[in-house]
Amino acid sequence: MPQPTPLAATDILVDRQDGMVAVVTINRAARRNAMSLAMWRELRRVFAELGDRSDVRAIVLTGAGGAFCAGADISEFPAVRGTIADGRVYEETVDALHLEIAASRKPTIAAISGPCFGGGVALALSCDFRIADPTAYFAIPAARLSNVYGVVETRVLFEAVGLAVAKEVLFTGRRYDANEAFRVGLATHLASAGRALAASVAFAKGMQASAPLTIEGAKIVLEAISRNAIEARAEAIHRIMDAAIASDDYKEGVAAFAAKRDPVFTGR
Repeated sequence: MPQPTPLAATDILVDRQDGMVAVVTINRAARRNAMSLAMWRELRRVFAELGDRSDVRAIVLTGAGGAFCAGADISEFPAVRGTIADGRVYEETVDALHLEIAASRKPTIAAISGPCFGGGVALALSCDFRIADPTAYFAIPAARLSNVYGVVETRVLFEAVGLAVAKEVLFTGRRYDANEAFRVGLATHLASAGRALAASVAFAKGMQASAPLTIEGAKIVLEAISRNAIEARAEAIHRIMDAAIASDDYKEGVAAFAAKRDPVFTGR
């Protein structure tokens, strides 16, 4: 009987050498960073942990070996998606990761080189920003596998590119190079050759002067607006607005403005 692929200690790496920016690397280059079921679970744990850390101000997600992510590791599907019940558990696991990334309190940036395929596209789209270099190319080959994407993955695609382009992406399964991906919204920024990660880290560092509560609150409000969930999210919106008004950072911002100096925010 086929077995799920076990998680290796080096499959997901976290680098904190850039101060308050955490770089998370999918490190399975021999498989173009294809994600096993165990890796989906581990990546969710990593994002949840980093999202709760006060010493992390931004999270960059990238892939090793010149590839972002080739999507799911199809070779283990007989073991982990062999039945309808197994398939639903698998999809729930993947959806939980995408929701974790999207709901992160920290700004999230996908640094994309090489292939960004299938579930890798949904990973990137779950991030707030997607910075692609000229080697990047995007595709969702679901139509060539007789696979139907669920609501969570399809929603992030629709929110990024709109209805017509989302249909084209899913109906055709064709590739989009970096320039076309940027034009239709799959990528939000372009980087020069070999600079996707460096550009993403620099972009993340550029937000370190911003108040963390402002970023967290803006994400909550924008999500509520984009998903027509303002009433449903009203309590969370008021909670983060109240927290910002009562925060030390608000006092610091006002004092810094009066003193004509740069504020130093702590997230409290």
